[in-house]
Parts: sequence; structure tokens; C-alpha cells
Amino acid sequence: MTQQLTRQDPSTWVERLARFGYAAKGVVYGIVGLLAAQAAFGAGGKTTDTEGALQTVLTQPFGKFLLAAIALGLLGYALWRFVEAIKDPEHKGTNAKGIFQRLGYAINGFIYAGLAFSAVQLILGTGGGGGGNATQDGTAALLSQPFGQWLVGTVGAFIIGMGFYQFYRAFTAKFRKEMDLHQLSETEKKWVLGISGFGTAARGVVFCAIGFFLIQAARNNNPSEARGLGEALQVLSQQPFGKWILGIVALGLIAYSIYMVLQARYRKLKTN
Repeated sequence: MTQQLTRQDPSTWVERLARFGYAAKGVVYGIVGLLAAQAAFGAGGKTTDTEGALQTVLTQPFGKFLLAAIALGLLGYALWRFVEAIKDPEHKGTNAKGIFQRLGYAINGFIYAGLAFSAVQLILGTGGGGGGNATQDGTAALLSQPFGQWLVGTVGAFIIGMGFYQFYRAFTAKFRKEMDLHQLSETEKKWVLGISGFGTAARGVVFCAIGFFLIQAARNNNPSEARGLGEALQVLSQQPFGKWILGIVALGLIAYSIYMVLQARYRKLKTN
């Protein structure tokens, strides 16, 4: 019995970290959405990105402790994405579609590992945020390469494709298969699926905006036209009926954060 429990410990540990990671990701997006909603409805706030959300956490009472917990959670989320990419517990396979999905998991893992590192830098006082500048710096680095404009344009098209995939997931409720909702009532299930779909669609809008700006940067060979999350939200607010658009997207990001917390609770996690 002891040996059996010992063999189960690693997978249990990975699962707990993964669930903690989903919750931490939800907190980050919730802060981004809440600040944007406040800006849209004239209650203060600001448009910012995920690193800006981390800076906001740092300024709160017990900010370093809270940020350390979020950093640990984001590392757990990154670890889970690497497990999905390498061990393939969901059996995505090695065909073109499976490889594409697993590559996406790996990229996601690196992104959130980088965000966790940014959180640690903020705790140590060695980081200063600058998500928008990082986007433009990365775009400039790509543009300086051979066929740089094509590279940036391809990345932009890929991100727009991810945005449309979010729409597909939202309108088909594809994520329902990923969650164990049998213990909920029908009314509760409808709320869970409605909130999750709204949040996923809002994230799709943000992806499409970021991808569009990357394509513009590629067309004009101008990295300053690239926009990260916070700047994309700012541009949305400057459009006709911009406050309403920003408000809807902000509420969607809050819904997405709730969806991540629901994932932490109800997602079916296969670690083997």
C-alpha cells in the first residue's frame, strides 16, 4: 500500500500544481479585466496587460506574499502545459493536428513561465514591467531577420487564427468535454457554460486585435505599430462606442478569469 501511494504521489503533485495554476491565471486575467472595466465605466482603473496586473498585486497589502503565490501558481500552470506537450496525457497524437496542439501547449508553457519569472523579478525589485515595449522589442527583433516582415505577418496571422479558434470553442462549448460537471444541476451547468463561453469569446477578440496590429507592423515594417494586451485594449477604447466595446471585452476577461477558476475546480486532468 505504501509503495502504491508513493507511485501515485508525482502525478497527484502535478495535478495539484496544475489546478493551482489555473486559479492563478484566473486571478491575473481577473485583475486585467477589472481594471479595464473600471476604466470603461469611469471608475478609475486603466488598460493594462498581465505584467501590469502583477504590478497591481504588488502594491496591495501583503503584495509580495500574494505575488509569490501567483508566481508559484503560474509556474505550476507552465509545468502542466509542458506535461501536456511532452507526455501527451490527452492523447493528441503525432499527426499534424496533434503536433500543432502540443506545440501550442509548449508555447503557452514558455509564456507563463516567463510571466512567473516577471513576478519573481517584481518581488525582488529587479523588474519593471513594460509588456507593451516587450511586444515592440520582440517585433523589432523579428523584423531585423531575413524575411522579417513575412515572419511577423505569419505570427500575426497565427494569433488571429488562435482568436478564431477561441470563437469556435466558445460557440460550440467545446470546453464542456474538458470539465467534469456531473455534480452540478442543469441550471448551474448553464451558468458555467455561459460564463466560460463569454470569457473565451472575449479572449478571442483580444487575440484578433493583437494579431491585426502585428500584421500592420509587418506591412509597414514598423515595430511601433505592434500592440500587446494592454495597448490593444487601449485602442479598442478609442474606437467609436469605444467605452462600450472596452466594457464588454473587460467583462468578458472577468468571465474568462472565472472560467479559469472553474477549470481549476472541474477540469478533467490526466497526468499519465
